[in-house]
Amino acid sequence: MQWTPTHGEPYRAVPYRPERMPVEESLARAAELRERMGRRRTVRQFSPDPVPEQVVRDAIACAATAPSGAHQQPWTFVLVKDPAVRRAVRAAAEEEERRSYAGRLGEEWLAALRPLGTDEVKPHLTDAPALVVVFQQRYWLGPDGERRKHYYVDESVGIAVGMLLSALHLSGLAALVHTPSPMRFLAEVLGRPANEKAFAVIPVGYPAPDCRVPDLVRKSLGQVLVEV
Repeated sequence: MQWTPTHGEPYRAVPYRPERMPVEESLARAAELRERMGRRRTVRQFSPDPVPEQVVRDAIACAATAPSGAHQQPWTFVLVKDPAVRRAVRAAAEEEERRSYAGRLGEEWLAALRPLGTDEVKPHLTDAPALVVVFQQRYWLGPDGERRKHYYVDESVGIAVGMLLSALHLSGLAALVHTPSPMRFLAEVLGRPANEKAFAVIPVGYPAPDCRVPDLVRKSLGQVLVEV
């Protein structure tokens, strides 16, 4: 069924009766998911090997099931496969990153980034066989130019990106979230409309055979969970 705007329509409810999972199965699935997600790492060294495009499309479809403010689904996912376009994205991103690492970020931010080994050179933007550029729709734009405000856009798109990363990882692919600042060039390079603002660039692929990642330790559950 094709989605159409529901602005102003009356509330309509339909039954929702999902089958309750047995406790033992729920515990087993949760433990498996925790273990698998614990192996997820941000990757900056990608193999040029192609990835199954349907896997990426399915991951985007999973991301698009995310909850959103007033169910307005304020996101657009642009799948970039064309090498020439990826080169244009990298050139523009590195130009912004050069300014950032040359002083725009400030020493405190640079000090926070130093343990991650990042710099202004972004080979992942051309090495990875695909980029998913996520745009947030700041407002709904109708075919006749009509505008309607969207609500909780940052929160909604952020949740969708998290679901995208999870779906890609659980499908056997690697990814990273790249947020060059500012990102206005992405709308220009990709020809996006005025109501869309770039949120993140996500290279997708397989890790390179010689891939290395920072030696990081995640916070334990006890450090992030408060039970009341």
